[in-house]
Amino acid sequence: MTFDAHDLDRFLLVGSAVTLLAILAVRLSSRAGLPSLILYLLMGVVLGEAGLGIQFSDAGLAHALGFGALVLILAEGGLTTDWRELRPSMRLGLGLATIGMAVSVTVVAVGAHLLLGLPWQLAVLLGAATSATDAAAVFSVLRIVPLPRRVTGPLEAESGLNDAPTVVLVVLVSSGAALEHGVLFMFAEIVFELIVGLAIGLGVGFGGAWLMRRAALPSSGLYPIAVLCLTVLAYGAGAAAHASGFAAVYVAALVLGNSDLPHRATTRSFSEGVAWLAQIGLFIMLGLLLSPGRITWEVIGLALAAGFILTAVARPVSVAVSALVQPHTPWRDQLFLSWAGLRGAVPIVFTTIPLAAGVAGAERLFDIVFVLVVVYTLLTGPTLPWVARRLGLADEGEARELDIDAAPLERVAADLIQVRIPEASKLHGVEVAELRLPVGASISLIVRGELVLVPEPSTALRRGDDLIVVTPRGLRDQTEDRLRLVSENGRLAQWLHRGTAGDASGGGAGRPGGAGTPGRPVRPHQD
Repeated sequence: MTFDAHDLDRFLLVGSAVTLLAILAVRLSSRAGLPSLILYLLMGVVLGEAGLGIQFSDAGLAHALGFGALVLILAEGGLTTDWRELRPSMRLGLGLATIGMAVSVTVVAVGAHLLLGLPWQLAVLLGAATSATDAAAVFSVLRIVPLPRRVTGPLEAESGLNDAPTVVLVVLVSSGAALEHGVLFMFAEIVFELIVGLAIGLGVGFGGAWLMRRAALPSSGLYPIAVLCLTVLAYGAGAAAHASGFAAVYVAALVLGNSDLPHRATTRSFSEGVAWLAQIGLFIMLGLLLSPGRITWEVIGLALAAGFILTAVARPVSVAVSALVQPHTPWRDQLFLSWAGLRGAVPIVFTTIPLAAGVAGAERLFDIVFVLVVVYTLLTGPTLPWVARRLGLADEGEARELDIDAAPLERVAADLIQVRIPEASKLHGVEVAELRLPVGASISLIVRGELVLVPEPSTALRRGDDLIVVTPRGLRDQTEDRLRLVSENGRLAQWLHRGTAGDASGGGAGRPGGAGTPGRPVRPHQD
């Protein structure tokens, strides 16, 4: 088969049109409360053999491209995760990704074999593939409702870490090695790959951070590319060492994303764009791989029954068992975690492993998992905000969370922080001097509607204000903590327990940077 210039032209035309349509579909899916994966999968089906007639049935290629896309998605997840917020929930997240996974796989496999009549190999593969949660699916829905970090943290950690043991299990079962060597061998193999993968991820992450801090690259645009290449390098090194590449890439990205690197904000934005592109291509490809003619009533019935076992039995039990590693987890949190275990592209990608290996019944397994993901995502996704409100997890207090972005000021080793004050924030009415930011940090500008104010100490903040804060890089965390504390508790917040007495002279807050008359409106510059 040859590929000439005309084929390239058609590919670019169709590819760019489909990608633009997929990007516009994000707004539609977010307003409807649905993960965008549903629309992308349907786009792939429409483009496929039952729609426009594009033929795609190469399971091996789908497996390879799917893993490549997952690497980029996991890298973005690690690079954009704040370790300080994730750390308190890490035990529960790790428990869900390991102990919870084992419990869920066991319950689904036993139910699929005894109740649905699937052979043991397919039953275990079904349990392994569907027990893995998908970060893209979970957080595309959770973005529309404010939730405490004690709930979103475990979900984020679980979705970033549970791919690693799942891949090992699916590969061992698909190849027959699990049956040949036994459960003990399989357990030892999973532990080995996880430990070595984590070690490689830590090594690449810290080594890469050390290198990037000392590299004087000629263009700022090269830094995001270099950081993303380091995360892919971690995956490749893990795979070459016969360890878990997925664990390596997530841990390396987590270390790099929380290191003091040049152009961190640009790197995160770049990785987010690449991850979106990977998701779009992945979901559409999986839709192309589906043959709608194979979706019979029997397949639909098996998918609904397996999904019920997974959602109503396996997931709640796995959450309850995993919660033992983090005692005193509220029952409301456990209920929400049970309902929020969304499955996205990850389970479908994992079914391409037995499909490429030629396992008997693999096509049927692919179809069952495809239908299960679509149906139960449509069921659980739109109801998550309602469930959160009913459980009392989404309230006005959580709406006080500040939207903070930062850009580096490299020449003076400082950061420029942009803060949006939300409607329910208790920063409303607080005067600048009452913030008592660390010495050296200052509010330089307040953007209020069409006005730009240079604040004085007595200037009162208002909901909807955008604050431009300049802080030395070493005081950035303390400055952000102080702003969050006042946002949650108001001007009487006990700020000393979040900082040190040396930070609290308040001098920075009373000395706004920039020129101009304090408190006088300044007309925004128009390009």
